[in-house]
Amino acid sequence: MMRATMRHLKSARLAGLWLGLAALPAIGQESGISMPITVSGGALYSQRLQFANPSNSPATAGFRAVLYPTVKLGTHWFGYAAVQLRESPYFYYDAFFPEHEYYSTVMQAFIGYSMRKGNTAVVIKAGELASAFGAFPLRYDDTDNPLLDQPLSYITEIPLRTDQLPCGTNDLTHQNYGFVSNSCGGTPGGGAGLTPVTLYSLPGAQVDISSGRFDGRFQVTSGSPANPRDISQAGQYLQWAAGGGYTIRQGFRIGMSGFRGPYLNENLAAALPLGTTLRSFPASAIGVDGQWGHGRWSVNGEWQKFWFDSPNFSTAPGFTSGYGEVKTVITPHLFVAGRAGWLSPGSVRDLSGITSNEFAKRLTAYELGAGYWLGRNELLKGSYEWMHSEGGSGTRSNVVGVQFVVRFNSLGWTFR
Repeated sequence: MMRATMRHLKSARLAGLWLGLAALPAIGQESGISMPITVSGGALYSQRLQFANPSNSPATAGFRAVLYPTVKLGTHWFGYAAVQLRESPYFYYDAFFPEHEYYSTVMQAFIGYSMRKGNTAVVIKAGELASAFGAFPLRYDDTDNPLLDQPLSYITEIPLRTDQLPCGTNDLTHQNYGFVSNSCGGTPGGGAGLTPVTLYSLPGAQVDISSGRFDGRFQVTSGSPANPRDISQAGQYLQWAAGGGYTIRQGFRIGMSGFRGPYLNENLAAALPLGTTLRSFPASAIGVDGQWGHGRWSVNGEWQKFWFDSPNFSTAPGFTSGYGEVKTVITPHLFVAGRAGWLSPGSVRDLSGITSNEFAKRLTAYELGAGYWLGRNELLKGSYEWMHSEGGSGTRSNVVGVQFVVRFNSLGWTFR
C-alpha cells in the first residue's frame, strides 16, 4: 500500500563527487574530514505483513545505517553527503512489502561554498540535494525523528502514476493506494503509484540565504519531488522549488515552500494531445510549516496542497495533506511524542464533464510513542500507530514497533 521512492546508490556518481572535492583548492587552514554515523536496529509487529500472504509472520526486524561524510576545505569550500544503508522491512510503511531486501540510497551528496558578511550568510550547493519543498526531510535521521513513522505525504503511494495516463474520472476512482492500472497510454499493467515528496535526493543546485530572522532557499533540479530524474535528463525535466521562513522569536518559526515542474515520464510523450509536451502538464505544490519550542515542549507541523495536471482532466487530480507533532521531555532521559496526520484527495472533473468530490479514500494516521536515552548517544524508542482508510474498519493496518539507535560522532580527521 505504501512505500517510499527508493533509488539505488550509483557509485560512479558518488565517486565523481568526491573526485571533484579532491580537486578543490584548500583555502586557509580550516580543513578536515568527519563521518558521523547513525546505526539503528528495529522490530515491528503488524498484520500489514500478512496482506499479500496470510501465512507470513506478523513480526519482522530490520536495520538502518546512515553515514554522513563531510569534507571541509578551507574557510569556504566543503562537501557533504548522507548515504543510507537499509534492510527492509524497517520502517512502518515497509510492512506492506514484507520481503527482506537491501537498499543503499543517496539522501544528499553535494559540493558547497559558504560565505558570510555581518548577519547575512549565503551557501551555494550543487550535487544530490534534499528537496527544498517541505520541512520533514531534514529531520529524517532516527535521532531527530522522535517517532518511528513518517508523515503521509512523504511515504504514501497515491493512486496516480508517472508512466500511465488515467482516461477520466471513472478510471481514477477505481484505483487503489499502492497499485494503479490505467489504460489511456503508457506502460501497460499495474504498478506502484507516485509519492508526492521524496525523502531522498534530486540532482541540482541550490542557494540558501539567511539574514537576521529571515531564511530562504531556491533550488533548480532535474525532476520533480514526485519523480526524481537523472541529471542527464535535466533539459527535459528542469524545474524549481523554493522555500523560506521567518523566526518570530527564538524557538518559534513559520515557513512556506513550493515547487512546480514536469513529472510525467518520457514514455507518455506520444500519448499527449497534439501541440503539448511533458512540460504542459506539471506537478505543483505549496506548503506551510511551523516549529515551536519552549522548555520541555516542542511542536512541528505542516500543511501541503498538491496538483498533478493530466491531459484528460479540466480539474486536475490533487491532494491536501498535513500533520501535527508534539514532543515533551519528561526527564533528561525520557520523552513522549505524538503525531496526527491526514492525506485527503480532492475533487476532479474530466473533459467529458464527469466529476467526483473525492476520487480516492481519505487516509489518517495517529502515532504515539516514547523514547529513552540510555546514554549520550544511545536511544531506545517505541511507538504504536493507528492507520485508518475512509470507509474501512479494524486494526489490520496498525503497527507497534521498537528501535535501538546508536550515534557515533567522534570519527574525524583534521589536516592542513
